[in-house]
Amino acid sequence: MPNSPNGFRLFRGREAAELTQKIADYTGREVADALLDTWPNGEIRVQLCENVRGANVFIVQTFKESVNDRLWELLVMIDAARRASAAQITAVIPYFPYGKQEQKFRGREPITARLVADTIVCAGANRVLTVDLHQGAIQGFFTIPVDHLPSQAVMAEELRARGLCGKELVVVAPDSGGVDRAMNLATRLGSSLAVVFKRHPDDSPTEAEAIDVVGALSGKTALILDDMILGGATLITAAEAILQKGAKRVFGCVTHPVLCGDAPQQIADSVIEELIVSDSLPLPANCPDKIKAITLAHLLGDAIERTHSNASISEIIA
Repeated sequence: MPNSPNGFRLFRGREAAELTQKIADYTGREVADALLDTWPNGEIRVQLCENVRGANVFIVQTFKESVNDRLWELLVMIDAARRASAAQITAVIPYFPYGKQEQKFRGREPITARLVADTIVCAGANRVLTVDLHQGAIQGFFTIPVDHLPSQAVMAEELRARGLCGKELVVVAPDSGGVDRAMNLATRLGSSLAVVFKRHPDDSPTEAEAIDVVGALSGKTALILDDMILGGATLITAAEAILQKGAKRVFGCVTHPVLCGDAPQQIADSVIEELIVSDSLPLPANCPDKIKAITLAHLLGDAIERTHSNASISEIIA
């Protein structure tokens, strides 16, 4: 991507205002002005209030509340930048919406993550930056470059600062699909690995039942690592099973704090000592003190700057 002679523009969607400002503060950039509103009939209204002709445009949006409205807002912002002759448009999506719908689990179901990818490309994005996709294969749904940024380095730095590292710590994958992610973090922390095997009841796919825990946990501190938390059932069930296997303390570490419904209170009332999350999504109001957020602004800011200058991103995610 060329380093545009007409500069750099960083826009924010309404859900990502706080995170975008952190990115701007870190990079020394300014957040570009845009009108984001909703017409009385619910349609999204967008106007980019700064010249973007020939510029490299970065639009940050994430998806906590009103996911469908925020998705349309992102698409309309991309379209506005394209029609205003931006040189390149990068959609910065810390939390990718519909990421859990990346395959057909039953007959006559859609693959909605692919549909979202298609619409982002159709709107006019030239590139996507995202963090900890639910399944890495989602990158292949796009026909444009996708930079998939793992959060493990950011999380590992925070965990080491808290003393959660070394041989007394066991990093736990809450299911077989999270083993690679957990192994990466365990290697960074010099810790061992365990795995929880679970199943979802047919009549309640949002609930989880732990079947077995594999790994040496007796007398150890356990850290459950996952990419997202929705209602909290998976994390809480895993924590209870881990304590039954002899662990003395249980922490959680999750990239995307979706935290639907009463999930924050469920975590507060659970055996989990502390849940460390990122700010890929804003935390709910009155969030329990047990849930602590660390910022992805440095990771995203570095990736944005390297994208703008056509430098390697691989160097910051190794």
